[in-house]
Amino acid sequence: MRTASGSAAPSFSTTLTIQSFGYRGGEFEHALQALVRERVGALIVPAVTHNVYGRRTVEVAAKTRLPVFSLSDTAVERHFGLVAYGPDWVDMYRRAAAYMDRILKGAQPADLPVQQPVKFNLVVNLKTAGQLGITVPPTVLHQAT
Repeated sequence: MRTASGSAAPSFSTTLTIQSFGYRGGEFEHALQALVRERVGALIVPAVTHNVYGRRTVEVAAKTRLPVFSLSDTAVERHFGLVAYGPDWVDMYRRAAAYMDRILKGAQPADLPVQQPVKFNLVVNLKTAGQLGITVPPTVLHQAT
């Protein structure tokens, strides 16, 4: 969508560079060290990474003052994450249970429509923000769930 000025988003004076640091199995520590070497400005972590490597991610993030973003609100609350934005997992599980109920009562799974998340959570960890020296704007706080 274009705005009246012809651009889709406001321009920023800073260039944003996105780097992928993939890993497999035992390579996680190497990926973390690459992040430190490259002096990245923030880290986006999949929820499953928090579940398996949460403690080590927290150690590196705290030591290097690295803001961590995730889809998992639980991971941000439990670990050193700064912001999470993603599906409301409780709502997703509730909806999955309703599907299972329908299937157990005879509905054919192929006849059920595919559903996408309809509820999302924005979680901001103010303790982490304070430790990182980040001031969270009131407009963001008002949108947080």
